[in-house]
Amino acid sequence: MSDNPLLNDDGLPRFSAIRPEHVQPALSAILDQSRAELARLAAADEPTFDWVISLERVKDRVHRTFGPVSHMNSVVNTPALRQAYNHCLPLTTAFYTDLGQNEDLYQRYLSLAEADVVKADPVKAKLIGDALRDFHLAGVALGGPAKKSFKQVMQELASLQARFEQNLMDATEAFVYHETDSERVSGIPQIVLNRAAAKAQADGLSGWLFSLDPPTYMDIMAHADNRSLREHFYRAWVTRASDQGDHDAGLDNAPLMDQILGLRHRAAGLLGFDNYAQLSLATKMAGSVQEVMQFLGELADQSRAVAAAEFAELTEFAGRTLAAWDVPYHAEKLKQDRFNLSEDALRVYFPLAKVFDGLFRVAQQLFAIRIEAGAEPDTWHEDVHYFRVLNKHGSEIGAFFVDLYARPNKRGGAWMDECLVRFKADGRLTNPVAYLVCNFNPPTAEHPSLLTHSDVVTLFHEFGHTLHHLLTEVDYPSIAGINGVPWDAVELPSQFLENYAWLEDVVPWISAHYETGEPLPLEQLERLQASRTFHAGLKMVRQLEFALFDFRLHAEFDPNAPSQVEAVLKTVRDRVAAYQVPAYNRFANGFSHIFGGGYAAGYYSYKWAEVLAADAFAAFQQSGCFDPDTASRFLSAILSRGGSRDILDGFVEFRGREPDLAPLLEQSGIRPGPAH
Repeated sequence: MSDNPLLNDDGLPRFSAIRPEHVQPALSAILDQSRAELARLAAADEPTFDWVISLERVKDRVHRTFGPVSHMNSVVNTPALRQAYNHCLPLTTAFYTDLGQNEDLYQRYLSLAEADVVKADPVKAKLIGDALRDFHLAGVALGGPAKKSFKQVMQELASLQARFEQNLMDATEAFVYHETDSERVSGIPQIVLNRAAAKAQADGLSGWLFSLDPPTYMDIMAHADNRSLREHFYRAWVTRASDQGDHDAGLDNAPLMDQILGLRHRAAGLLGFDNYAQLSLATKMAGSVQEVMQFLGELADQSRAVAAAEFAELTEFAGRTLAAWDVPYHAEKLKQDRFNLSEDALRVYFPLAKVFDGLFRVAQQLFAIRIEAGAEPDTWHEDVHYFRVLNKHGSEIGAFFVDLYARPNKRGGAWMDECLVRFKADGRLTNPVAYLVCNFNPPTAEHPSLLTHSDVVTLFHEFGHTLHHLLTEVDYPSIAGINGVPWDAVELPSQFLENYAWLEDVVPWISAHYETGEPLPLEQLERLQASRTFHAGLKMVRQLEFALFDFRLHAEFDPNAPSQVEAVLKTVRDRVAAYQVPAYNRFANGFSHIFGGGYAAGYYSYKWAEVLAADAFAAFQQSGCFDPDTASRFLSAILSRGGSRDILDGFVEFRGREPDLAPLLEQSGIRPGPAH
């Protein structure tokens, strides 16, 4: 066991040494040790605040063991690793549920809440208050049978949600498309064709071999001239992990969705909530189901007419009735026509290395930090790199791994996750370390990785999360960085930073033609900025469709009714969608945000936090986008505070008032009007 790399409790994980056979022995050993420590802590006579630190240490140690496994399961997935992960997931879920249901620990937290040392320190009070809330949400007050049922529900949920994501990954990986006719691939960006040609050659084939990774799919939908090819890829994408997909029927996520919804509803009921949406809001800024529905309804009222007008214009431009697989293609053509601007043509100005340099410059100028390449530590893949973050005095305050290219056996999308969380105790400080993961087109023999501007915005978004994690000054892991931050506010820093990818002062920092080194020409920059609000209404109602579907599905779930997924989705689309989708569309089967991730009854958070982000950025626009005083206030009131205070209090401290919807509508190019 001493050679097990997952039992390393100091420094960074030794990723290359981790094997599937290490997972269960390491986790079992750590959970046994942790349970013994919890038993000791539960027997404490008069706990002091150091007692809380001991509990923080227990949870941090479990995270250090299972966190690297969870991460590798997402970025270098193999059947053996998946089996080990799935075997151990219920063990970790049971551990945390048992911890949350431990009445002795709960009583000691209650007594500490009344201690003078806690009452005198708002950060300590927030840590204790959050813990007491989480005890209740874990079922500490339930009777014996109900408590046992709740634990079983949480274990089943963890397993089913993991299966949902794995089915989606497998269904995506199962798709391949081989093409030899050059006319069929007309319009597809050369960067995509080069990748597909290399894949075909590697398989001993002529022509092109396409996969269904996100960059390939999006580029084909936006640029492929062949309509039937676009339909083929569209159908493959929207039928992943469904009964309509061209893959193993065992990958159909429909039964899992119904089971997941049922278990969530049951968990909510056991805790005394009417539905899972109410349970979800117990840890969020929004105060009630009605408040969220009113918020989404107001956004829908403001944007539906705009979206309808945009789609009518697009239809007229295309000169034909548009199917779902036509919309991105003709939208790209219309944008080119209106702004003389092509996403694909802009790639040559956004080589990844240059974008990173400019992104780091933005962060450094805003927050008085320095980012530099670190000595390459042990990693999970050869494409992974490592950066250190230093404060103005030159001291390291954090670091982050970057894993940015699409590849097989890697989950799609983009995200930030925690490797290490800031923790200061007993005179020892652990600095935070993040994972920054994207799925961009990798470099080829002909050119480096070249990003679309949409990719650039994605990178800025995820780096906003990364800064939130790394710039924390909170010493307790449970409320440091993104921890303890309401889920409907956690997107505030990420969406805030997106704004800098559009600024006239910043674009020259992040753009340089990969061959000539020249920055994006001023006239193209102006056209790019003008295009920011292009189809803002269509984009808005698309996000509202996702948010309303998610929230209504959880708020209105009826355990005695047949599957409600497609029925709720149809009702939502009838209200907000600008165009219809084909009957075979099974979007929900791939909606991993809510069925596999942490956004269940919380997808509205993107729009909720976007209001906060637009309003926060408006303060910078008024004072100067790099104004040091404004940036310092944003850092001290929001970024550095993690979950150590009420986020609304932090926002009011920064902005001087509560959030306003108007800056978001203005930023989106949607003129505010009366609600209906």
